[in-house]
Amino acid sequence: MLTAGEVAGLIAATGWIVLVCVLAMVLVKLAKLLTETTKAVSDLNNRLTPLLDDLSVTVNETNRQLIAVEAIAKDVKQVSGHAAKLSAVTQTVFTGPLIKVSSLTHGVRRAIEARRPARPRSRQPRRTR
Repeated sequence: MLTAGEVAGLIAATGWIVLVCVLAMVLVKLAKLLTETTKAVSDLNNRLTPLLDDLSVTVNETNRQLIAVEAIAKDVKQVSGHAAKLSAVTQTVFTGPLIKVSSLTHGVRRAIEARRPARPRSRQPRRTR
């Protein structure tokens, strides 16, 4: 028969064996997890390189388009400046003579009215509001 010390040793040894088996299973699962993580990172790296290349091409194309838009905006600004100058010239060319013609017409009409004999005014009844 076994003594109490031998039974305690046997229980302790069995506990250590169970603990080592559990730790071995944990280490195996951890190794699988690390392998899968390595594969995922490698796959991501393989996909990321073309994606970054496409992104670089897109950014370069966008910069090129922005340069073209900037040139167009500069041309539009120049054209609007020319249109403003043309408008000012047109206003000067037409407004000055138009005012002079209007003033002349008004003066001539007043002169003609002054030279006509005065007509007697007919009395019209005032309208009440």
